[in-house]
Amino acid sequence: MKFQDKAFTLKDGREALLRTTEETDAEAMLDYLRVTAGETDFLSRYPEECDERYSLEGEKAIINRINASENELMLACFVNGELAGVCNLMFNTFIKTRHAAKVAIAVVKKYWGQGIGTAMMRELIELAEKRDGVIQIELEFVEGNARARALYEKLGFRITGFHGNATMLKDGTLLNNYLMTKDLKKR
Repeated sequence: MKFQDKAFTLKDGREALLRTTEETDAEAMLDYLRVTAGETDFLSRYPEECDERYSLEGEKAIINRINASENELMLACFVNGELAGVCNLMFNTFIKTRHAAKVAIAVVKKYWGQGIGTAMMRELIELAEKRDGVIQIELEFVEGNARARALYEKLGFRITGFHGNATMLKDGTLLNNYLMTKDLKKR
């Protein structure tokens, strides 16, 4: 799925651009995956797993598959040409679940607090609201991720469940994952 480029201003006055990822972004995407995985324990991977699981050709294939899909979007935020954040929107296609869409997001730490997460999430919500039959958006966050929870609650998400001990850190610490849902206002 493609997205029409959209510029916006960060809280510090810099200009940012939201756009669909392209095959030429694959190397930047791999760097982004490693960087964000190393900046927080709240993502599902560690940096070394990025090197083990992802390749340049594989990332290009993922980008091309998503761009060709009618049911998935990968949206990136660039600041001065640097990849600052990425989010995904995935529409379910099975009859029993196609009323819901799933979203995921991560922002590079040096860009936290600049409004990127809010801008990306608002675009995903707007796209989901336009999709026939979609009445809710779902996401998960890891216990302790207060920044993410605050963002999601600000945008109207509420906790609707949890997956106990869903995340285990290298030191053996177990964390719950919380499911959040946002009911959509249908146009």
